[in-house]
Amino acid sequence: MKAAVVFEKGGIPQYADFPDPIVNNDNEALIFVKAASIKHLDRARASGKHYSTENTEHQPTIVGSDGVGFLEDGSKVYFFSKKGTVSEKAVADKKMIVPIPEELDFAIAAALPNAVMGSAMGLKFKTNLKSGETVLINGATGITGKVAVQIAKLYGAKKVIATGRNEEALQSLLELGADEVVSLQLNDEEFKQKIKDIHSENPIDIVLDYIWGHSVENILSALKGDGTFSPKTRLVSVGGMSGDTIQLSSQILRGTDIQISGSGLGSWTQEEMKLLLSEVIPEMFRAAVSGKLKIDTETVHLKDIEMIWEDEISTRKRLIVLI
Repeated sequence: MKAAVVFEKGGIPQYADFPDPIVNNDNEALIFVKAASIKHLDRARASGKHYSTENTEHQPTIVGSDGVGFLEDGSKVYFFSKKGTVSEKAVADKKMIVPIPEELDFAIAAALPNAVMGSAMGLKFKTNLKSGETVLINGATGITGKVAVQIAKLYGAKKVIATGRNEEALQSLLELGADEVVSLQLNDEEFKQKIKDIHSENPIDIVLDYIWGHSVENILSALKGDGTFSPKTRLVSVGGMSGDTIQLSSQILRGTDIQISGSGLGSWTQEEMKLLLSEVIPEMFRAAVSGKLKIDTETVHLKDIEMIWEDEISTRKRLIVLI
């Protein structure tokens, strides 16, 4: 079969022949792949720089961690596989397979789950978002942030505040459900004062963060209590596009009712992963069919994988490989 294969650690995937996958037992299923998304995760794992692969010995590997296609009986499905997914065929554990509504386009079905995971799992399990709460999404102008704005509303948020640097993209979030936007182009004092004003008027219950770094330091500073009782805020880290570390004053932790956690591979329980597959992703597929959840895609063909691998793809679109 044809596949996108990384032959050397850190190399660019090549359009190449690769042995067909083998179904080893009754718990696995063969999938004829029709599309697969390429994400930061996939690029990092292919380069050997992701925390899940940095200590493993490299073997020729098919890129991709999830995809969509047909089972042998013709059913449309989405699936996870550790054996690679950007290929004509793949094998997946049956527990890691999710039905796709017939009405849903393969490209959209391939694009949604990863964009959904961090935010939906963070909002549903890490913060236990309740109807009527206020959510601040930091770094919301990227593909996953745009989806997060919509999911927060789907989950019942009364108010969604979004931050970002790109002014045009930031304003477009108002059409997707954001109630207020705050530019990260403001200087530190202006930004902190804006967050303070919002928090004073309408306490921010949840911060869902995609970029970490200095903007989170400013948000935490803006939320800092004054020694009296403070509203409880749950901050969840989903990404680190602006840096992997922050400086955190212990006074903020002592003077503020704040909970800090993360949402990503390794932070979810087995039960939460089961619910992701059985409830969260199917719910999001239904929302996409009904028009309540939108995502922008850019498609390429498998044979062009080597040519486009290092191209700059818009952060507001999900790259989908058609197979």
